[in-house]
Amino acid sequence: TAYMASEFAVYLELGFQHIADVRAYDHILFVVALSAGYALTHWRQLLILVTAFTVGHSVTLALATLRLVSISSYLVEVLIPVTIVLTGVFSIYETRRADDAEDPPARTRHIMYGLALFFGLIHGLGFSTFLRAVLGEEESIALPLFSFNVGLELGQIGILSIVLALTWAMVRGVGVKGSHWTIALSGTTTVAALLILAGPLTDTG
Repeated sequence: TAYMASEFAVYLELGFQHIADVRAYDHILFVVALSAGYALTHWRQLLILVTAFTVGHSVTLALATLRLVSISSYLVEVLIPVTIVLTGVFSIYETRRADDAEDPPARTRHIMYGLALFFGLIHGLGFSTFLRAVLGEEESIALPLFSFNVGLELGQIGILSIVLALTWAMVRGVGVKGSHWTIALSGTTTVAALLILAGPLTDTG
């Protein structure tokens, strides 16, 4: 029906805007940290990585939105930047070991898949806090939940596209060594996440 189509469009846009909102850039930083070191030529590995993150955040987004799980919003606010810091530090460490940012070794890729899945669970809780606030006491949430999640994925794909294009431009166009670019990108996300983390940790209420 027209109403369902309109409702789908509304929550689709909300999901897209939420993950792509530069004013609340923690989720953007995590996607950047995850994809740092991957080139378009390794799209299969990147697809697995993104799918793992999607599975993780989809599970907790659904469970928390349906009120089947409940986690302190303060804890989620702390844990999300922690996931970015850990991902960034791991990426820097592995890049320095392998010295080849354009083709992460199998060991690194497998660990990153696990991190993406596990940390996705935490980010799903963050997504659900926003969605639950928007929904209010609305009873029928199946369509909003689905369309919001689709919007998140579209935003995520957009972020990945920008990161891949920038990586290509820096490595292929400018001539920056791949490993140096990955360390710079991961280091930037790590520092930014530490600044975000300082907020809730130093908030005396």
